[in-house]
Amino acid sequence: MAKAKNGKSPTSTRTLWKGAISFGLVHIPIGLYSATSSSDINFDWLDKRTMEPVGYKRINKVTGKEVAYSDIVKGVEYEDGQYVVLTKEEIAEAFPQMNQTIEIEAFLEADDIPLVYLERPYFTAPLKRGEKVYALLREALRKSNKVGVAKVVIQTKQHLAILIPCGRALVLNLLRWGGEIRSFEALDLPPLGVKEAGIKESELKMAVQLIEDMTQPWNADDFRNSFADEINRLIEAKAKSGDIAEVTKVAAQQKPASSADVVDLTALLKRSLNADSKGTGGKKASKRSSSKSSSSKKAARKRA
Repeated sequence: MAKAKNGKSPTSTRTLWKGAISFGLVHIPIGLYSATSSSDINFDWLDKRTMEPVGYKRINKVTGKEVAYSDIVKGVEYEDGQYVVLTKEEIAEAFPQMNQTIEIEAFLEADDIPLVYLERPYFTAPLKRGEKVYALLREALRKSNKVGVAKVVIQTKQHLAILIPCGRALVLNLLRWGGEIRSFEALDLPPLGVKEAGIKESELKMAVQLIEDMTQPWNADDFRNSFADEINRLIEAKAKSGDIAEVTKVAAQQKPASSADVVDLTALLKRSLNADSKGTGGKKASKRSSSKSSSSKKAARKRA
């Protein structure tokens, strides 16, 4: 990945998909953008005789022979060596509806989300004159110290996520699902409390003082992947010395994305508040989401 002169990867402006943030009866048209770049080193396989890329094949692990795509079915191991095979139609029926919408289902206190559930962040940015309603949601979340909890489908996979105000952006941070974080109760952990854990007050005082002495302002550049930096220096040195091999590269294709329309902000806010006061806001939002995504269910079946 290309790096900026200061060593940071530039923010990608390639839209992963276009859709909308929805809360109440309000839709905010947005684009979704990658907020991270991996510092890991990706080593490609090459044929040392020809310097041609080496790819992966669908190989039968028993016979060692290549299997045609049409002969592959999807199965889930139910018991040791026992699999349940699912058809494309069965998988498509269970697949989440592709409606390109970040549907906010609830708002929570920002501090109530355990950090262990955070998985991957994405930037969002307003589209089609949606700047005002985008800013309104951002400032409302910031003032109330709340985050929006939503479900979203990205690249044919459903995710749980929270929408967080971060500077001028609303960040969509994917979460691990409930039940994916294992319990620590089976681990041999010391009991909570100073006395219960057998800690002396003098020991605690020194530990707190050491923490205070090592405390500093957050700066992401202070924490870098040292292995990646060393490999990159090695790559630069070998490249400058002319030790470079020509390898054929395959260009990735970008999928077409859909979009959402801008709606009147004030009117929808009033309607959302009225619907919520009558206890019908959730039902209306559910009906709207269902009607918008009915046509996309067939497409999801084909993908599966």
